[in-house]
Amino acid sequence: MKKAIYWKIRRFNKIYIARHIGADPDALGSSIGLREIIKETFPKKEVYAIGASSTKFKYMGQVDKVKEEDFSDALLIVLDTPDLKRIDGVKNINEFKDVIKIDHHPAVDNFGSISWVDDTESSVCQMIIELVYATKFKMTKYAAERLFMGLVSDTNRFLFYYTSPKTMSLVARLINDTHIDFTSLYDDLYARPLSEIRLQGYMFQNMIVTENGFAYIKLTDEIIRKFEVDPASSGNLVNNFNNINEVLVWVTFSEDIKQNQIRVNARSRGPIINKVLEKYNGGGHKFSSGARLKNFDEMEDLIKELDDLCKNYNNSNKKR
Repeated sequence: MKKAIYWKIRRFNKIYIARHIGADPDALGSSIGLREIIKETFPKKEVYAIGASSTKFKYMGQVDKVKEEDFSDALLIVLDTPDLKRIDGVKNINEFKDVIKIDHHPAVDNFGSISWVDDTESSVCQMIIELVYATKFKMTKYAAERLFMGLVSDTNRFLFYYTSPKTMSLVARLINDTHIDFTSLYDDLYARPLSEIRLQGYMFQNMIVTENGFAYIKLTDEIIRKFEVDPASSGNLVNNFNNINEVLVWVTFSEDIKQNQIRVNARSRGPIINKVLEKYNGGGHKFSSGARLKNFDEMEDLIKELDDLCKNYNNSNKKR
């Protein structure tokens, strides 16, 4: 599979690398990192990392601005995106001559002449590191830094369940080979403005916790503006609630007036939540998922489903 990806990329002179909307460090790190790796290996190729830029994660690097043009001779590589509707910067994948899909989410849409999908991988950044070490691609220090940050972010500093011995081995090899100053990279990843820290305090104080171990908080546009943050801020903080004894599943509901939607970020310490989130224009991993709601009315239905999920999980574990 990895060698097939290498030879497919080698065939094309023009390559576009896309990822999901609302990009996180894994999506940005893998797309920008792969762009640099391909350009280092094949200097004459035109390689573009596309999609909306991110002010929040600007330390990951810059994406490319491309004009509408003829993609009929180009290769599209889609990273970290399980479904077609969430590809950022691409209206129709059929405009491209060929497509490669690389993803670590459970499969939703099947596409691409080559589809490397493995939901046991910690991150797509890990998959790109594997791709380099299994082929003749050349790693750069800049790419290694982006890949390291994306991997660390998606594993929450190697705390999540899909962190494996292979993950640790690849990271050790990456650091040894490229000599990146990995401790300094944590400063960008985990530094937070005072406004977000105050929002986090508000979330701890006001989160509702049910008797079944389901916790949630509703952040209206008024609250978001009061703390002078943006609707994505609660999503950036959701992993900070991992270690509450009485909580199995926790969710933030953040109103996004500009996008006319409610952002949902969900995490779990046991119940499998992604199938529930898929019903609400979302999905993701078993214990880490997200969704987009049309309004707060839909929130009540999702709250009930997740609370029932926690209840059933508790009952099942009591019987063991």
